[in-house]
Amino acid sequence: MTREDILEAAAQIFSRKGFHATSMSDIAQAVNLQKASLYHHVTSKQEILVSVLDQALDLLIENMQAVMALPLPPDEKLRQAMQSYLKTMIDHSELSSVLLLEHRSLEPDFHARHVPRRDRFEHLWRVLIQEGVEAGIFCPVDPDMIGKALLGVMNWTITWYRPDGTLSAEVIAAQFADLFLLGLIQR
Repeated sequence: MTREDILEAAAQIFSRKGFHATSMSDIAQAVNLQKASLYHHVTSKQEILVSVLDQALDLLIENMQAVMALPLPPDEKLRQAMQSYLKTMIDHSELSSVLLLEHRSLEPDFHARHVPRRDRFEHLWRVLIQEGVEAGIFCPVDPDMIGKALLGVMNWTITWYRPDGTLSAEVIAAQFADLFLLGLIQR
């Protein structure tokens, strides 16, 4: 039994039941451990939650940094970033739902630990939008506000997206990108 196994099981349970309705016994049972044995791997349910959030953000930051390093103009980077983000969110739906819906369950100390990583991720979007503004490709906009709008649209997808639906994640991301880019492109 590894810590990663515990985090994966916890993400699944938190996603299905919610953080507050999940017990340490639920997590221990999911990984075939006694509750007391679970405490050899983690100190608390709060530690598990912040670790799941860290894991999700680390994956998203890594993907975003890979897109930012591409030798593409800002509008194409933004399109690629949106594709990557939405695909990651859908491919890791349990992790995503915990990231987007359960962060409010963090106690103050754990919340303070979480915020810098979240801010680092959001900062990458602002940098990308600012690059587009500075290159004259995007209209003069507030990168913070546009970043929040962009993430808000994509984040909410986890509540309604269905893998068996009529549109794939790639098509949805392309349509979102078209919507935002047509609103951002300098005319």
